[in-house]
Amino acid sequence: MANGARLGLKELTVREITPQPKPFVDLSDEEVHWDLSESLSYSQYLNLDKLLDAQHPLSYQHDEMLFIIIHQVSELWMKLCLHELGATVDCVRRDDLGPTFKMLARVSTIQQQLLQSWDVLATITPYDYSAFRNSLGKSSGFQSPQYRMLEFLIGNKNADTIKVFRADPQTYEMLGRALAAPSLYDEVLRLLSRRGLDVPPEAIDRDFTLPYQASKQVAAAWLSVYHNSVKEWDLYELAERLVDLDYKFQLWRFAHVKTVERIIGNKRGTGGTGGVSYLTKALELKFFPELWTIRTSM
Repeated sequence: MANGARLGLKELTVREITPQPKPFVDLSDEEVHWDLSESLSYSQYLNLDKLLDAQHPLSYQHDEMLFIIIHQVSELWMKLCLHELGATVDCVRRDDLGPTFKMLARVSTIQQQLLQSWDVLATITPYDYSAFRNSLGKSSGFQSPQYRMLEFLIGNKNADTIKVFRADPQTYEMLGRALAAPSLYDEVLRLLSRRGLDVPPEAIDRDFTLPYQASKQVAAAWLSVYHNSVKEWDLYELAERLVDLDYKFQLWRFAHVKTVERIIGNKRGTGGTGGVSYLTKALELKFFPELWTIRTSM
């Protein structure tokens, strides 16, 4: 009895001493800036009024909001990719490769986000998409200026693709400049040449509006980098970062194909392409072909 009483007293004492969690977050000891009348707020800094007012479904179908937001978010991620890759090109031109590794690693992580966006889009069923698809008219991802800029910047040049932008002179001119400019891979090959590697002149002094043609001499130059990875460590590391960029892009293209096939089957795309049949053509494209072919020779 006495032991029981003592035990009960002990339990009571522990219960009284142990602080009970509050059913809310206590802000009384926080120095929150409540008055923002004379300061920049979170919403103002991010222009949330404009950002969150940019979704305007053209139908009354529930899933159209998802369709719009997924594509808008993808465009924002592509904007950041262009920002990082543009800075990467500048560093390569200066032979300052250190910062490029961080920037290319960031792009790789962004690509993972872009890849996962297809999983969200795939939650739209064929029936649900068909209910608002006609609202799109002729609009299509084929007409994304940023996506085209991204492909040009990395190294996939195709002059025909900018014809769809002729009704928008400013965008057409911007893409024309990007088409004619050296790509990331062009600048990397120039760097290899400056470092004394045997890169043929026609690979670095060419018409940049044309698609890049793989070269056995360029492959040999890259193979030399891999065989001398200790001496040429920064070039070796750059090569592997480029392979990762290419690899993630190929995964994105494949996921794009399968998502489109899952939702619309083999219907023609809203932009006039064959849809799945058109997207499949890009699956074998490689931005940096020699970095893939040399793996067989190692």
